[in-house]
Amino acid sequence: MAASINTNVASMLAMQNLSRTQDQLTTTQARISTGQKVTSAKDNGAIFAIAQNMRGSSTALNAVRESLQRGQSSVDVALAAGETISDLLNQMKEKALAGADSQLNTSSRAAMSADFVSLRDQIAKAVSTANFNGSNLLKSGAGAIAALADETGTSKITVAAQALHLASANVTITAAASLGLTAASAASQLTAVTFSIEKVSLALSKLGTGSKSLTTHLSFVNRLQDAIDAGIGNIVDADLAKESAKIQALQTKQQLGFQALSIANQGPSSLLSLFR
Repeated sequence: MAASINTNVASMLAMQNLSRTQDQLTTTQARISTGQKVTSAKDNGAIFAIAQNMRGSSTALNAVRESLQRGQSSVDVALAAGETISDLLNQMKEKALAGADSQLNTSSRAAMSADFVSLRDQIAKAVSTANFNGSNLLKSGAGAIAALADETGTSKITVAAQALHLASANVTITAAASLGLTAASAASQLTAVTFSIEKVSLALSKLGTGSKSLTTHLSFVNRLQDAIDAGIGNIVDADLAKESAKIQALQTKQQLGFQALSIANQGPSSLLSLFR
């Protein structure tokens, strides 16, 4: 190679090597500071696209979880009210059975009837207050709960309403029901209360099954979201132990590159000795 002061090939090579080292060092520092090896499409277009799609799925599952949790709360409120109604019916059965005793006098029968009416009215109050987020599964004309089941929004978990208001298919006691002042009328109410207890128990069983379905699916969605997040981490997260070792090597290489460039830059000055 000819000696020249216009073209310093050694210096150019040293600069190229130093530039590559500095680029690698910048990349490694970015990975350490962000904890990711792929932070944008320019790092790795294919991996970035996959990660973004997976992030979209994970974010969408947040809405699914919230929908399931709202549905779960609505059903739990309905269950709490339904269990209260079942307890009230059991107490009403006791009053009706006692009222059916022909040995009771008129004043005792009237007291029994008053207690029965009070319990009846509490059923109406329990139904009217069983609201959550504008949803009431126990009132007349109530609609079913339909919670999101996946990120597409097309699959849903449905829990049917169970009408437990007075004079419904499940609670046949009317809003004007009382034991009256005769054993016969009390016996008639006893039949209605007994039937209502059976129907309410069945309705509670259906609500309980629906609540369990929501809980089970919510647990699955939580695990699915965790798995997706872990999958994203597997393809975009940096190995910090590896990067830590790499940055030390690159820093040493950078220092050597500066020294090599310094030596290369001194080359032209050595030509002065030829003219002494």
